[in-house]
Amino acid sequence: MVGSLKTQTNLTFNPNMTKPTHNPLPIWSIVLPIAAWLVYFIGIKGSVPLQLIGGAMLIGSVLSAVHHAEVVAHKVGEPFGTIILALAITVLEVGLIVSMMMGGGSNAAYLARDTVFAAIMLILTGLLGVCLLIGGLKHREQFFNKKSVSTALVTLISILVLTLVLPNFTTSTPSGSYNTAQLLFIAVASFVLYFSFILTQTVRHRDYFLADDEDVNHHAEPPSAQIALASLVCLVVCLGVVIALAKALSPAIESMVVSWGAPKALVGVIIAAVVLMPESLAALTAARRNRLQTSINLALGSALASIGLTIPAVALVCLIYDIDVVLGLDAKSMLLLGLSTFTVMLSLHYGKTNMLYGIVLLVNLAAYVFTVIVP
Repeated sequence: MVGSLKTQTNLTFNPNMTKPTHNPLPIWSIVLPIAAWLVYFIGIKGSVPLQLIGGAMLIGSVLSAVHHAEVVAHKVGEPFGTIILALAITVLEVGLIVSMMMGGGSNAAYLARDTVFAAIMLILTGLLGVCLLIGGLKHREQFFNKKSVSTALVTLISILVLTLVLPNFTTSTPSGSYNTAQLLFIAVASFVLYFSFILTQTVRHRDYFLADDEDVNHHAEPPSAQIALASLVCLVVCLGVVIALAKALSPAIESMVVSWGAPKALVGVIIAAVVLMPESLAALTAARRNRLQTSINLALGSALASIGLTIPAVALVCLIYDIDVVLGLDAKSMLLLGLSTFTVMLSLHYGKTNMLYGIVLLVNLAAYVFTVIVP
């Protein structure tokens, strides 16, 4: 996923210099994850107030992770910088899925499928939809490189079909699942496709994904090596506490979903929404600043990382620990996935967008969420 995160680093203008300079890391970005770890070690099981505090600390740690990933991204430059955020988000997703799957439960076999599918739907219809709507309302029309979209979509659709649709049509195992050899093949295939996309993005056709940016902040001086290293360490701390807190809060989340009378698939939607928060904030900021190329790079790249790296990681863990996993979607979900990918292809076909495309995608998102709650 490519997109510039450079615009959100903490900057002030120095009148004696021609470019903005960086402040030290804001104190909140360091204090919040430390406080979150303290809440986690205190323990939140069985205490509603502590669970609420833990939820707030979880969101704060996600925001801190956003900031530190942006600082590191600014230091290493594009398009490598935003790939760091993609990998960070994937670590979050894999950590949450694997920890909850190994914890067992009646929904463990379906958790990876539900979470990955939810992430894809939230990105393709929700994140892209809001970006197109915000950009259309503020700037009427926005433009981007069609080659970057086609490169990402052809890879994404291939991985989607191989991982979430094909299991329903194989005959070696019950519908929706792969046997060991098939699961290993799909894991390797997904990784190869994602790695090939990254190679295209960073080496062979890097120019497809570069955005024309007139924002002065985009040209700010990168942070020092010391600040970038400190942010990298803080990023690891933030990711760790997000995974730990989310795992600790998962029983409460599942209980809440059950008390609502909603299907357990809603748990996957909630997990996906949490892990996608950092990239969503960055993409929406870019769209508001008329840098839709950045928003699209972030969204499609996030979708690719979410499925192209999560499925191989989950498959490897399931093979090692002999955990059952079901990847095939039901008929309703396959229909919604097909509608969403087709709508995105049409919306991004001409290299320019308007608010109508965003509205259509958001209606598709509403249909998905509604049918999860009311199947």
